[in-house]
Amino acid sequence: MKYALGTVLLAGGLALSLSARAADVLTLTSPQIQDNGTLAVKNACADKQRTPNCVGENVSPPLAWSGVPDGTKSFALLLFDPEGRAPAGVSHMVIYGIPADVKGFAEGELSKESPKFVGGKNLMGTGLYFGPGTPPNTDWHHYTWTLVATDLDPQAPELKPGMTREELAA
Repeated sequence: MKYALGTVLLAGGLALSLSARAADVLTLTSPQIQDNGTLAVKNACADKQRTPNCVGENVSPPLAWSGVPDGTKSFALLLFDPEGRAPAGVSHMVIYGIPADVKGFAEGELSKESPKFVGGKNLMGTGLYFGPGTPPNTDWHHYTWTLVATDLDPQAPELKPGMTREELAA
């Protein structure tokens, strides 16, 4: 499988672009995510019963990408907190099978089912966006968005629903 990565680190807000070839710079952006800033409260999880810091609305931020490498047939999009639940980290979103003609998602679009993607399995066991909810009395967490451009058909049988981040990477 050929791929290129575009990554945005959040909470630190650092935007970083990586690619398989210098000519194809896959760039992931969001108008709501500022460099070295914080996520809006509405982007936080909404499950106060589970985590006291889940005071948000679980609304996914808008995302867009450009610089798609030639030969891309589909994308995968992940949201990961490397500091959560040490040492394993926390997957907040695992989606894939995003057709190559999709160039982003509107605000809230990743918080509900859509024909534009196959839902994997996040910490909560769902295939949707699960907003951050940093536990009380902890330092900042960095939320890493990773966009992967693949040469897999979005309807490929190996892109079955419910895959974890680890299964998708294997």
